[in-house]
Amino acid sequence: MSFNTFGKLFRFTTWGESHGPAIGCIVDGCPPNINIDEKDIQLELDKRKPGQSKFTTQRKEDDKVQILSGVFEGKTTGTPISLIIYNKDMRSKDYGKIKDKFRPGHADFTYFKKYGIRDYRGGGRSSARETASRVAAGAIAKLVLQKKLGKKFKVIGAVTQLGILGCDTSQWNDKIISKNPFFCPDKSMIKLWEKYLLGVRKSGSSCGAIIEVRARGIPVGLGAPIYSKLDSDIASAFMSINAVKGVNVGAGMNSAQLSGEQNSDEISSKNNKLKFNSNNAGGILGGISSGQEIIASFAVKPTSSILTTRKTINKFGKNTTISVKGRHDPCVGIRAVPVGEAMMNCVLLDHYLMNQAQCG
Repeated sequence: MSFNTFGKLFRFTTWGESHGPAIGCIVDGCPPNINIDEKDIQLELDKRKPGQSKFTTQRKEDDKVQILSGVFEGKTTGTPISLIIYNKDMRSKDYGKIKDKFRPGHADFTYFKKYGIRDYRGGGRSSARETASRVAAGAIAKLVLQKKLGKKFKVIGAVTQLGILGCDTSQWNDKIISKNPFFCPDKSMIKLWEKYLLGVRKSGSSCGAIIEVRARGIPVGLGAPIYSKLDSDIASAFMSINAVKGVNVGAGMNSAQLSGEQNSDEISSKNNKLKFNSNNAGGILGGISSGQEIIASFAVKPTSSILTTRKTINKFGKNTTISVKGRHDPCVGIRAVPVGEAMMNCVLLDHYLMNQAQCG
């Protein structure tokens, strides 16, 4: 299987399967002399790990990360950083009865047709378990950006829609996001979302979500037209996340409904200070950061593993039915928030380093 590496100058390669002994990644291109500790990476991994509430899969994984290389006396050396996370709570037997069946909505069918073999235990390489490695890489990117860009830099994500229920993003509150199990930025919606998702779970079904990621303190100039635009790389990063089926940057798809007057982000200057009157562009113009807050969102489809019986075929081409037992998120989008943050951090650092290389 090719293409397990993401990035240009700041690169990471992930490896491992959902029910294998371990997963991990190799981070290459990290600048030297960055203070780093396993605790810094663990902080981000703890936001993603399963079994933290009744609204996520009950698989119990500590997701404890271990640094194997690239760090000496608490600082990065500029050499490849190797990270490993051991799997502990695998229940491969949950998949024994359906090992010959293709789960609708999953990559079972396409993986088998492409490679002629597949790891049926939780999807193997196609499992969202792989995203723990991305979060670890993103934690390193975050530490570098914090040192390079200073205190104004911040990347934060939130769930802005849970199934059919949206929230008021004008009520976005960073402090609220980390204090509820949904990463919801609007305090008024939390109780309603709780009732809604419990109903979805009880029915044996699932729902999708929209995750919005905001990046602040980003300088003007990140991004390289034409084929490495900042927004195209952010979109590519988000689309590479499991179950993501759509990406918006700024007003995104909604910009098609706006007039030219409504959509244009007017610019003014006062006392030599630049001001944009709106941010429909999501902080990116012509593929280059404008200095505004970067805003991008992505849609995650409903979890494909559900209790409701569905029609499918087996690997012999015979019609059959399937009901997926085991431990699954009723809304996989919830735990995609730290993954989105990680991918944003990786893209931003990659473009920061490219900009430094070309423009100094």
